[in-house]
Amino acid sequence: MTTKEIANNLVAWCNKGDYQSCYEKLYSPNIVSMEPEGSSPNPISNGMQEVAKKGAWWEETFEVHSSTVSEPTVADNWFSVRFDMDTTHRPSGQRSTSSEIGVYQVQDGKIVREQFFYDVPPAE
Repeated sequence: MTTKEIANNLVAWCNKGDYQSCYEKLYSPNIVSMEPEGSSPNPISNGMQEVAKKGAWWEETFEVHSSTVSEPTVADNWFSVRFDMDTTHRPSGQRSTSSEIGVYQVQDGKIVREQFFYDVPPAE
């Protein structure tokens, strides 16, 4: 798959809530996933097993009411998308809306790196 095809598939599947297809069909087993410092227990995840743990933590911590993903911007082996989410933080019960940018690197037809950019709320 080309970078554009991978980007379009990621957007389509994420907008359907089918994250599993993204992980199974688009990601390298050696994926590196990066979140902003202070946003999660482990801001850097190496490999699909750690990414799966991060996903499980997210699902336990947040209830997602709605989520949309923008059309991708593609440049060579890179693409980016904007995620808009309406979530409730389960431990506090606080509902909020947020946006983040995801930047992805593709090599040999697989996503090998993803990095997310967003403002981390201050610790309470």
